[in-house]
Amino acid sequence: MKPELHIDTYSLQKAAHAYRAINNKLKQKILHLIHQNKEIKATDIHKHLKIDQPVASMHLAILRKAKKVQTKKEGRFVYYSINYDRIHHIHKQSEKLLKDKVAKQKA
Repeated sequence: MKPELHIDTYSLQKAAHAYRAINNKLKQKILHLIHQNKEIKATDIHKHLKIDQPVASMHLAILRKAKKVQTKKEGRFVYYSINYDRIHHIHKQSEKLLKDKVAKQKA
């Protein structure tokens, strides 16, 4: 008798969302800009990268939802900073996944 196949679609969707959130050149540019400045206003992001404000807002919302960035509101301004713990976590998970794949290929 074959073992039952179990696919946890909820976990897979969450993982895919986490990777999709940073697997985009513009989002990576945004993350680098935030990192360089430690903390930056949303307005400065779209001006510095020369992108439309709605485009910047959409990408920042995705990064925020995936918890890759943190926000702090001061008056009418929203400041963004990197959530280094989340970025580090996804890199560790990726390394583990790739090591497991290489180990299986060698076996």
